[in-house]
Amino acid sequence: MQDPLSSLPGYVLSRAAAAALAELNRGLAKLGVRHSDVSLLILVNANPRLTQSDAGKLLDIQRANMVPLVSRLLELSLISKEPVDGRSQGLLLTSKGKKLLKEAQAVIDHHEVQLQLLIPEHLRPHLLPILHALWDSSRSKTS
Repeated sequence: MQDPLSSLPGYVLSRAAAAALAELNRGLAKLGVRHSDVSLLILVNANPRLTQSDAGKLLDIQRANMVPLVSRLLELSLISKEPVDGRSQGLLLTSKGKKLLKEAQAVIDHHEVQLQLLIPEHLRPHLLPILHALWDSSRSKTS
């Protein structure tokens, strides 16, 4: 059967991203988390006291979707909140969150290596710059 969609770069990119994310989520599921959970943990680790609103902007997650994500991580005792100013609360990793992030990072590192191995070696140096070009272009249109 012919697949006329396979000649559309946007479609192929979407399918490749979905396949890669599904594989990553299978690995992270063993830790009881999803890629969205770990993405937030990575951001909070790099930016202690990051506000929920700023995290949502960086992750391009709507406020309505950030609330349950943060609530889930609070319930799992992976993050905590601390006042940043009069109204804002900053997010911090708990010791449990730091431990889980270390385990999740090992899963991510393995996943990234496996992903790179799927690409012919001579093309690997071009992958990230191409993806950044596509991503940066889309971000500049929404800014």
